[in-house]
Amino acid sequence: MSTALPTAHTALTVPEVMTALRLSRSKVYDLIRTHQLASFTVGRARRVSPDSLRAFIQEQIEENAA
Repeated sequence: MSTALPTAHTALTVPEVMTALRLSRSKVYDLIRTHQLASFTVGRARRVSPDSLRAFIQEQIEENAA
């Protein structure tokens, strides 16, 4: 099972984000709820853009490097 960020998708599902970050569903929704991870909804489906996920990861790297 690959944990690499899918590059063909323009929007990631919560399970894909969970896999990419190796976090639980509740933690991913917590990041979304607290606006640490930008997302959007289509109907009832929550999606995260790959750019938002990359930005979140970069912010975490920068915060933890200091």
